[in-house]
Amino acid sequence: MTGRIPLAGVVGSPVGHSKSPTLHGHWLKQYGLPGHYVPLHIEADDFESVIRTLPKAGFVGVNVTVPHKIRALDIADTSSKFAERIGAANMLTFRPDGTIYAENSDSYGFLAHLKQSAPDWRSQDGPVLVLGAGGAARAVVAALIEDGATDVVIANRTASAAEDIASVANCSTVDWSDVGSIIEEMQTIVNTTSLGMTGMPPLPMNLSGLPAGQTVMDLVYAPPETELLARARQAGCTAVDGLGMLLHQAVPGFERWFGVMPEVDAELRRAVLG
Repeated sequence: MTGRIPLAGVVGSPVGHSKSPTLHGHWLKQYGLPGHYVPLHIEADDFESVIRTLPKAGFVGVNVTVPHKIRALDIADTSSKFAERIGAANMLTFRPDGTIYAENSDSYGFLAHLKQSAPDWRSQDGPVLVLGAGGAARAVVAALIEDGATDVVIANRTASAAEDIASVANCSTVDWSDVGSIIEEMQTIVNTTSLGMTGMPPLPMNLSGLPAGQTVMDLVYAPPETELLARARQAGCTAVDGLGMLLHQAVPGFERWFGVMPEVDAELRRAVLG
């Protein structure tokens, strides 16, 4: 073999919990492709300098996770219209001319998984509560509105961040401390924060108001069954985990970096969970 073996990875802080290396590794083996996909823990202060060094080491691109998605868009030389609309990027591609191209596949992954897991769910059926105001929240809100949702409410521990999204997406906000009092009015709840993730604090809110019939999705996938999802199932809600979103959002990056459109199937899910 001549030339460099393509390298890709996932960058974040923390990143040790990420299942992306297992996911992409499964596809690389399945399709018999040369290449490697690795986790890269990068602190916020080092993000830009490390990212700009990666192409010199043979990297063709990276996925971006918390807390770097907004910063990733800022440092890119060019970006997709959808990433610009969301205001965050979860994919960076290092082009041969030395430029960085930013994209966002989170919205696609979010809707594809939600509709697959809750076939009767409709964005127009009622109010949607989005917890968090980071890059993932921006992608979720954009996807909901594009899909026809007319009543999206955002709650975040830092209220100004929620208000920033609401001001450009025509949504409303609610104080983080008041979320428990409006839960029963919501048709759908989506947690986009890292709260409830392995090693992180749980969601600090009263979930006793969850009524049966709601759809509750948690973007956290480590652990696969968060406290939020467990409480939702107990209340008779449709509980949707975050793993499927991870699987679907990974497809565009793998195709771009390794040249094959991969399939999201039951075997992939078993491999990632295993």
